[in-house]
Amino acid sequence: MIGSDGLILVGWRERVSLPKLGLRAIPAKIDTGARTSSLHAEVLEEFTRDGRQWVRFAVDWGGVRHPCEAVRMDRRGVRSSNGDLQRRLVIKTPLQIGSLTFRAEITLADRSSMQFPMLIGRTALRRRMVVDSGHSWLQSCTDCG
Repeated sequence: MIGSDGLILVGWRERVSLPKLGLRAIPAKIDTGARTSSLHAEVLEEFTRDGRQWVRFAVDWGGVRHPCEAVRMDRRGVRSSNGDLQRRLVIKTPLQIGSLTFRAEITLADRSSMQFPMLIGRTALRRRMVVDSGHSWLQSCTDCG
């Protein structure tokens, strides 16, 4: 659903995909209170390839452990939902919500105690989406297979 302003309408939770990482139909909480998007992942290794810093990590999703690799963009201090300051690795990868695909910065964090394996923060939402907090699953998931 796209509004007259060109922004897509999302609910407070949506299924999203990270196609370059091979992750499809991940349930994500849309959180305007969080600045940064976050993915539940276990960091396995940091390494250098072709002069760039990379990170190898594993995402446990849908009962399957998915090994992933991405260029490491940064390591940042992020305040968690319980107020603790954590140093997290940051990657940048295409993120798909409905028909919209864009590159998003995503921190890798232990979200095992959270209901959703992914959180979409307001930086990713800005100038792209508007949130209807009274609804869920407003965007069709084209690759939920």
